[in-house]
Amino acid sequence: MAEPRQKPDFSREHAAHRAGEVPVAGVDEVGRGPWAGPVVACAVVLDPVRVPVGLDDSKRLSAAQRERLFEEICATADVSLAFAPPIRIDGHNIRQATLWALARAVAGLSRAPRLVLVDGNDLPPVPCAAHTIIGGDGLVASIAAASIVAKVTRDRLMGALGAAHPGYGFERHMGYGTPEHQQALAALGVCRHHRTSFAPIRTRLDETPAA
Repeated sequence: MAEPRQKPDFSREHAAHRAGEVPVAGVDEVGRGPWAGPVVACAVVLDPVRVPVGLDDSKRLSAAQRERLFEEICATADVSLAFAPPIRIDGHNIRQATLWALARAVAGLSRAPRLVLVDGNDLPPVPCAAHTIIGGDGLVASIAAASIVAKVTRDRLMGALGAAHPGYGFERHMGYGTPEHQQALAALGVCRHHRTSFAPIRTRLDETPAA
């Protein structure tokens, strides 16, 4: 029988607290891969006595679970969001735009953290100690919380873009390069929310007028 999968816990944050590194922020982002819309970065400092139950990598949760946890996280934790729009992604490349957004999210917290725990293997330029943790959104409670808030926020934003630009299906594919999105591009062309530095969008610019 397979071993039960480990869920995110607060052990790394507790260890940091014992070492005097307070506050501890978990940081994650959503939206590096899509062809449209922003990257959304989030930093979260959880209250040690009010850690929400059920935290996990946002991709492992249902939409209803994410919405419930989003509300609880925002009600009990210090939360900061930052957005890297397509114009920044196209001007600086996706990696640099993502790191910029992560750093902005950390800077927006109400108290400057002493330690930042970052999902992945790339450190943003933050003015404090920071550690990367590959798969951190499935291991560290505060990173999982950041992943949930970033995901819900971006999904809501893409829903709004879908309403503002009917026909593209942003509210369903969230800007990813699905067959529906490809068909919409062929029919409608590129709009201002697309990332023109991404090859599939760049090749469309010469084929159809901008919307």
